[in-house]
Amino acid sequence: MNWQALIAASLCLWLALGQRVDAAIATDQDYKLGAGDLVRMNVFGSPELMTEARVSQSGSITCPLIGSVPVAGMSTAEVETLLARRYVDGGFLKQPQISVLVVEFQSQKISVLGHVGKPGQYPLRASSNVLDVLAEAGGLLAQSAGDVATITHANGSKQEVDLPKLFDGDPEQNVTVGGGDRIYVPKAPQFYVYGQVQKPGMYKLERHMTVSRAISAAGGLTAKGTERRAIVKRRDANGKEKEYSAGGTDMLQPDDILFIKESLF
Repeated sequence: MNWQALIAASLCLWLALGQRVDAAIATDQDYKLGAGDLVRMNVFGSPELMTEARVSQSGSITCPLIGSVPVAGMSTAEVETLLARRYVDGGFLKQPQISVLVVEFQSQKISVLGHVGKPGQYPLRASSNVLDVLAEAGGLLAQSAGDVATITHANGSKQEVDLPKLFDGDPEQNVTVGGGDRIYVPKAPQFYVYGQVQKPGMYKLERHMTVSRAISAAGGLTAKGTERRAIVKRRDANGKEKEYSAGGTDMLQPDDILFIKESLF
């Protein structure tokens, strides 16, 4: 490949990446930079001037040749104009074409709460979505996390995310999140298994949990156990506990107590 073709290919790649990032950024031109934000500056035709700089506590970034530039409280478009003027006034460039992208929105954070590995606040990044943020938060706690997470957006609106569908690759569940959003992963409902099973105890109630699946989750039947004489203890709307005979395909509900009896034969 000759140099002209290489330059043309590089330009196409640079534009494509810029479009991809622009489409993914959760904010718009009104976003104001703040301390801790990480920005990437590209100067078309001058790749040696490309730099990433973090906004200091004093609100400035340091750029090649022109040094410290105050940017706090400015939009990326305003920063592009300011940088272009600085390069022209300094005699370094005549008609610079500068793009500024926010790589990390450190001044804006997303809270991840509930049953994840590392609950806390995480910086908003370009293209931040639910899957990215959950990964940063250490993923779900497999034994206790529920199936539906709730996103409370900064404007007060709420949105639910079906977690099994999310991890199965459903793009509709992998929604974009913005600064000030909160993601909450609740505790999954539980059920209990006692009697003639290998591992009696409390277990996570997964979707479509049948009596047979519950027995399997508890390690299976003992040599004396039988699925045919299963009993479910369940509280009604008034809190009164009732007993029901249950078959292998019957569905369990939150806080059910499944008791597996001994076989009569």
